[in-house]
This record gives sequence, structure tokens and C-alpha cells, in this order.
Amino acid sequence: MSLNSWSKRWLLTTLGLLIIIVSSILALSMMLLQDQNSGESNLSLNQVRLKVNPILLALEQNHQHLNEQNIREVIRSTARETGVLLTYLNLDGKVMLSSDPNSEGTQVNLRSALHYDLHHATQAADGNDTLDIAFPVMDGPVGSQIGNAIFSIPQAMVTVQQSMTFPVILISALILLSLILSLFLFWMKRKLDKHLLSPIHQLKQHAESMLKGNYEEKIQYNRNDELLEVYAMFDLMRTEIKHMSEQRIQQEQAQKELITNISHDIKTPITTIKAYIEAIEEGLCNDQETLMEYMRVMRTHTDKTARLVEDLLVHALQELGQISVETREMYSGPILETMLKPIEHVVLTKGLIYKGPNYIPNVLIAIDPTRIEQVISNLVVNALKHTAPGDTIRIGMELESGHLKVTIADSGQGIRVQDMPFVFQRYFRGQASQADQHVQEGTGLGLSICQSIIEAHGGSISFTSKEGEGTTFRFYLPIC
Repeated sequence: MSLNSWSKRWLLTTLGLLIIIVSSILALSMMLLQDQNSGESNLSLNQVRLKVNPILLALEQNHQHLNEQNIREVIRSTARETGVLLTYLNLDGKVMLSSDPNSEGTQVNLRSALHYDLHHATQAADGNDTLDIAFPVMDGPVGSQIGNAIFSIPQAMVTVQQSMTFPVILISALILLSLILSLFLFWMKRKLDKHLLSPIHQLKQHAESMLKGNYEEKIQYNRNDELLEVYAMFDLMRTEIKHMSEQRIQQEQAQKELITNISHDIKTPITTIKAYIEAIEEGLCNDQETLMEYMRVMRTHTDKTARLVEDLLVHALQELGQISVETREMYSGPILETMLKPIEHVVLTKGLIYKGPNYIPNVLIAIDPTRIEQVISNLVVNALKHTAPGDTIRIGMELESGHLKVTIADSGQGIRVQDMPFVFQRYFRGQASQADQHVQEGTGLGLSICQSIIEAHGGSISFTSKEGEGTTFRFYLPIC
């Protein structure tokens, strides 16, 4: 169930309960009003006692003198002043004294005439406005009962008007509280929609927009609450996805350019080799010296093609995280000396000055000779691209902080300051200066491959350069 549906059901359920509560309050109010209009529940026995107490007192004090006319008149007068009708009976039911002298001496059925409580008196009245209620007449404070006094009292005289102030206040307070609670519920629902459901719906729209590839729309939230952090993280995720998308597009474009460049770079030497082979087949080589010259040219272009194919293979392995580096413990002297021998010939044939290491430290290192030779070859080729005849390429080796340090320096054009942060990035070839237009030749993979190989050996690689003064690359291999 969605949060919106849940909140609506919760609100409707709560409102239903409030309606039940208000209906109960209204029903209670009607019952109180009916009780107020009903005299039966409002009659007070204490009111009756207050009315008839003087008469009862006179009867108890003068019961032995009821034969005297003046006493009888005094008691009748007291009853008239009180507003009640008196009928005094002895214990056998004979009327001894009455407000109606004609009824004196008659016999009364005590079972039907005596009602000592208001409930029975009200039932016996059967809708009349007068109640007949009986009180025992005692002989002194602690004496025995000597008779019964029946008083006919108008109900209006003994009806107590119950105060409705407290019930009205209570009912009003409950109704007001219900209204306040209803308003509070609507306010909570509105706040929930505005500050929770609406932002979540907005996040959903942003997510759908991102799924369609629109990463430009910024996600904004102006309230300083818990959702602010969610929006901030969501916008950070949008920015990161946008950056990754741009990188993916750039990488795809770079890979397309790489394939185009390598295809062109491989096509040129293959075309050259094919032309020389056709020349040999047509008998253009009349002597051994010309044939060997053709062979050297073909060898040079074959090496270039092999180097391009090797770079492409290593790049593919690098993409898969599977660069094959198989190290084994070897002494550095003989293996590095073997690697440097062909480099001197290549540098000298380019018309540059070569300065090899004065001393090659002979220490035990974990090395993959093929890969390290590839690193040195790539660094030297890179130096050749940035130099011109008459420049110098210098190779040095020394021990430093438990590592074998290899330095390859040139006195060429150097690297532009704006290109330095991207030197080890794949596909990056930099922008050639006016004096060095051939710098952009290549695939842009060489230095990236060098970095991967050195790091796979547990070492590191870095460089320093100054435009117009040359570049120095150095890498470190740990000593066993």
C-alpha cells in the first residue's frame, strides 16, 4: 500500500471515530435534556422532609392532646401554611386528624396508602400533580411508632431543578476538542502531502528524468529538514552519474579514435613492407647491399607494427584488469644491460646523443623482463617524439630507499603545463607545439600502459618536465 493511500485511510478512519464520538456526545446531551424535563428523577426527599418536618414535630409533641380542638386547628393551620394536605393515621389505619375534617374517623388501607419513598409515591400518583408520601410518627426521639402521617404535596414544591452548567460545559468542551482534533488531522494530512509525499513524488520525477538520460536538471529542496540530506545525496548521485556518463561518452569516442589511429598507423608500415617486398620480387635489388638495406627498412616497419599490436593487446588486457605480469626474482645487472643495448643504436641512428648509465646496480628484484623492457622502450620512444637531432637522451640507474630507480631523461621540447595532469591517462596525446608537430603521433596508450605495468610490479612512476628544456621520467622497482 502506498503512503498516500495509507494516509487517506488513516484520516478517514480517524474522522469516522470522531463522528462516532460527536454522535455519542449529542445522544448524551439529549438524554440529559430528557432527564431535566422529567420530574421523577428531579424529586428530592430532603425537600419533602423540610416541608413536613414542622408538622411531624407538632404531631409527635401533641399526639396525646389531639382530642383538643385548639391543638387540631394549630396543626391544620401549620399544614395550610406549609401548602400540604395532612392525613394522620393511627397504627390500625383510622384517620385521627386530617386537613379535611370530613375524612376523620374513616378507615384507610395501610398497604395501599403508605408510600415511604418517592419512587413508589410517584408510581401511585399515576401522572397526578400531587404526591402522597408517608412518614412514621414516633413517640419521642427514641420511642416507638405511634402512627403515620400522609402528606399530599404538589410535585412542584419538591422538584429540584438540577444544574446543567457542568454537563453543558463538559459537552461543549468535548465538541470543541473534537473540532480541534479534526482540524489538526486535516492540518497533518496537508503537511504530510506537502512536506513528505510531494518531495517524494518530485524525487520520482527526477529519477524518471535521469533514466531518460537527462542529467542537467538540478534537484533543489529549500527546507532544512531530514529530506534535505536525501535531496543532497540524490543530487550528488545525479552529478556522479552525469560525470560517469560524460566519461563513458569520452571513452567511447577515444576508443573510436584509437581504432582509427591504430588502423592508420598499422596500414602505413604494412604498405611500406608490401612495397619493398614487391620491389624485391621484381628484381630491383641488384646487389647484396641493396637487399640488406631493403631488409632493414622492412625490419623497422615490422617492429613498429608489432609495437602497435602489443600496445593494443596490453590496452585490451588493461580494460579487463588482466594485464599479464609474471614476475620472478632476477638480478638487475645482466637483465637491464641486455635491455639497454638496442636502445643506444636506435637513439644514435636518429641523430641524437645517447648517455647510458655509468653503473647498473646488480640487486635482486622481482621483475617481468618482457614488461619492463616494454616500459623502457615506450619511455625512450616517447622521448624520441619530443626531441630533434642534436638533443640528448640520458638513462640512469641507482638505488634509493630500498628501490631500484630507473631514470630516462631528454633535452627535448618538454611537456606543456596544461597537459601535465593528463599524461598518464589513456588516449591522451597532448597538443603539439609549433616546433614539435610530430608529438601527436601514436595511440596515447604508451604512458598509461607503463604506469599499469610498474604498479603491477609494486612500484611507482612519475615525471618532471619544463617546456622547452626537456622531460625526465623515473620509475621505482622494489628490491627483494
